[in-house]
Amino acid sequence: MGRAPCCSKVGLNRGPWTPEEDALLAKHIQAHGEGCWRGLPEAAGLLRCGKSCRLRWVNYLRPTVKRGNISEDEEDLIITLHSLLGNRWSLIAARMPGRTDNEIKNYWNTHLSKKLARKGRNALRTSTYCIGQ
Repeated sequence: MGRAPCCSKVGLNRGPWTPEEDALLAKHIQAHGEGCWRGLPEAAGLLRCGKSCRLRWVNYLRPTVKRGNISEDEEDLIITLHSLLGNRWSLIAARMPGRTDNEIKNYWNTHLSKKLARKGRNALRTSTYCIGQ
């Protein structure tokens, strides 16, 4: 038996968020705090799914989210942690304040894995990033 769907998805907005929706979500969370994501859209006056609101807040609107390019030091840390933890993006993100697991995963898949592949097939095992050698 699975969990009941979070919403009926009928009559809800889908696709990109508008600045007005972002403002409504941020204003509601600042006033009431994070809490029941299922009830938040109706309380905030949004025509969105609770899951969509949670992901929007966690990955984009939260004030502690660090925006901008990933630095060389952060790249090195991602490579080191990936060699230790594998694809456990939330564990890696927990050691990088302000970065989200989604952002780190996307950066790994679009930049770092290709960068390491260019250096050689076993780049993680033969690199200076591998701890334990």
